[in-house]
Amino acid sequence: MVASVLNQIKSFEQKFIRKDLPVVNVGDFVKMRVKVKEAEKMRIHPFEGTIIKITGRGSKGTFTVRKVSFGEGVERIFPIHSPVIESMQVVSKGVTKRARIYYLRDRVGKKSRLRKDMQPPVASVPVAA
Repeated sequence: MVASVLNQIKSFEQKFIRKDLPVVNVGDFVKMRVKVKEAEKMRIHPFEGTIIKITGRGSKGTFTVRKVSFGEGVERIFPIHSPVIESMQVVSKGVTKRARIYYLRDRVGKKSRLRKDMQPPVASVPVAA
């Protein structure tokens, strides 16, 4: 009985998972286009910054994007599979050794930059047995 309920929940959540968004990790610099509702209109707002935290999995997962706007740090939390996100593009991959890079909050200017990942993406090739 419990297993059937869990399977129903998983199948229901699968309907809301988006396949059109890229795979992102902590430290990536992303450009996003976010839908914003103003009065009765919907407009597209550009938002770009560094991903400093990813939590959860599946339809419940979220990620936090940080940018500095006019000298003030701005962080927004987005659900990973949110319909508010119109598009997302990974501009550069950052190299981090941590899962949460909150230390960027205390840094200003060039010190707040992350080292870029220069490795080309490795295609997974099945090993011949």
